[in-house]
Amino acid sequence: MAMEYLTEIVTVRKTEVYTESPFYIPMTGPAARPRRALKHDDTFIVLDSHGDIGASAGGPDGLFNADTRYLARLELLLNDMQPLLLSSNLSDDNSSLTVDLTNADVFRDGKIVLRKDMLHIVRTIFLWRGTAYQRIGLQNHGESTASFSLSLLFDNDFADLFEVRGEQRPRRGISTSRLPSSGDVLFEYVGLDETLRHTTLHLDPLPSHLAVNRAIYHLDLAPHQKTSLFVAVSCNRSPTHKPIPFFRGLLAHRREMRQSAAGATTVETSNNIFNEVLCQASADLNMLMTETPQGRYPYAGIPWYSTTFGRDALITAMQMLWIDPRIARGVLKRLAAFQATAVDPLADAEPGKILHEMRGGEMAALREVPFEKYYGSVDSTPLFVLLAGLYVERTGDEETLRELWPALEAALHWIDGAGDPDRDGFVEYQRASEQGLANQGWKDSFDAIFHASGQLAEGYIALAEVQGYIYAGKQMAARAARRIGLVDRAQKLESEARLLAERFEKAFWCEELGTYALALDGAKTPCKVRTSNAGQVLFTGIASEERARIVAADLLRPHFFTGWGIRTVARGEARYNPMSYHDGSIWPHDNALIALGLARYGLKHSVEHVFKGLFEAATYMDLRRLPELFCGFQRERRRGPTLYPVACAPQAWASATPFTLLEAALGLEFDHQLGEIRLRNPRLPAFLNEVVLWDLQLGNSSVDLRVRRQGEGVSLEVLRTRGKIQVSIVLAR
Repeated sequence: MAMEYLTEIVTVRKTEVYTESPFYIPMTGPAARPRRALKHDDTFIVLDSHGDIGASAGGPDGLFNADTRYLARLELLLNDMQPLLLSSNLSDDNSSLTVDLTNADVFRDGKIVLRKDMLHIVRTIFLWRGTAYQRIGLQNHGESTASFSLSLLFDNDFADLFEVRGEQRPRRGISTSRLPSSGDVLFEYVGLDETLRHTTLHLDPLPSHLAVNRAIYHLDLAPHQKTSLFVAVSCNRSPTHKPIPFFRGLLAHRREMRQSAAGATTVETSNNIFNEVLCQASADLNMLMTETPQGRYPYAGIPWYSTTFGRDALITAMQMLWIDPRIARGVLKRLAAFQATAVDPLADAEPGKILHEMRGGEMAALREVPFEKYYGSVDSTPLFVLLAGLYVERTGDEETLRELWPALEAALHWIDGAGDPDRDGFVEYQRASEQGLANQGWKDSFDAIFHASGQLAEGYIALAEVQGYIYAGKQMAARAARRIGLVDRAQKLESEARLLAERFEKAFWCEELGTYALALDGAKTPCKVRTSNAGQVLFTGIASEERARIVAADLLRPHFFTGWGIRTVARGEARYNPMSYHDGSIWPHDNALIALGLARYGLKHSVEHVFKGLFEAATYMDLRRLPELFCGFQRERRRGPTLYPVACAPQAWASATPFTLLEAALGLEFDHQLGEIRLRNPRLPAFLNEVVLWDLQLGNSSVDLRVRRQGEGVSLEVLRTRGKIQVSIVLAR
């Protein structure tokens, strides 16, 4: 019997590893060159450090628009040789990538005809309005004429983003390429969805030789002579369309980026490195913002998630609510516009559910993947309700609240109805189609929800933090209902929230672990595993005071806290793996929400530990940019954190994390009705002596604040006010 049981377990594990994750992102080898990414609205580009596309292995290179690759190769060669890299840098505002290159030694008949380092090649690349612009500047620093050829190699496959991620397709559409006019190359693709997609390359000046996959320039540069070549690659623009001149486009693009970021609170601190972290995070968030018909919307991350995601945008908007509430308004309006109205099992859609993911590629249109409009998220709907309540508390925007109220009622109806199929008072999930996601919380990898034995949870699954989202969402919805005169509705929502908190404590608390269960499975058996989900329970406020403190203390012990941050799964649990996606790694946004939870219960010393760990992790990261996640190995002296190989960077909620940690440390609260900003139990970490908040807004008023660390406390200085506003420090819960 024991041997039979063992055989069964081994079989289950084999199935899990090889067949349970249909949308796994494979990593088959290391990247030969570091990658850089740029984005503008629905278009993004991934290039290597040389500014090339498709010239080195290991990266998801390409120019992408609406989940389709519009350029798969663009490689620069000098005399058929790769040039030497000098430097590769993104501009501070992420508007452009600049790559400095030089030539290797060029031989002819055994003799050097062009010594290395004579040519300086500068590639400047930016994206704007569906077109990738590139200037190739060349200068001869030699004392004699430099004669050489410069080749540009290009190609395209019109691959769907899911193909780039590793999905295999038995059939594809038809591709063609041609030269429609001198200096132009046209790639066309008619997909199985009968949609025509095309890419136009425009070269200026005309090359010496042009074919459908190569342009060659034969150049003679006199000593110290300069020249420039320009390439523009457009997605789905008319072949006769001529792109805007390079420099005019770059100036317009930078001006638009400045204008779109204007009006938000800015932060300056006494720590120059932390200022760099904040500046990079701000630039990344601004780049990830996309203009939509409903307002600006933060796309989740590059390269795999550069599209409308529900959960990611809702959490990002919450994280940035104190700095720029306009983000939340755009997110709420867009998600309300795409709220499900009918049952669709393939899309996991039910009336009232909020979107999880929306895709615009060929495979989504053909439903080869279920993500054209996909609703397989158990938490997007309660997070939508929660964000709406938080937004109106922050802004007093009752006009938007009234506009959103039907969508909020539909979401609440789903929470109390289809979201709770067995009517036990907890919202649960089970995918409606085998094509959908097996797990539908933020930890959505196939092996993320399991029991202490390591066995995967089955049946309808109720996640701990999701019940917390519902609790907090109903409380905030009750306050919103009162604002617009719906007193009876408000009382009902408050009563439902209280009952949920009582049921939650009874069903999820695990006395022997000293924490909340990860989830309840379909048999209502708790998944008794120590996970960071319990930390997000604190963020929602559903936890009792006494138990919140027990959970908080456990999260800061070494089996959770690595020195860099809190792991998703505690060391020692059955599936713990510090190199996994969700079973022991560190996610910055997860830590940020936990920090808000710690602050909610007055545990500012614990907030400081989390803040310090993530700040110090960021100091080791490329560009001072916190990635989507990194490995959960214990911190060692004189070593930085270990990176995760396919993490998105930038990722919206990771970029928002430094601002959330600052919010938690300062204890920021906004009372729109009283016109008051409060700092509840503020405490700055040791690496910050001073923080200045410029143009911190409340309604039509704003204030500039300076907060200085004074031992265990802070001092507050109001530098300037505009309008009627009050600022205070509260030293109590």
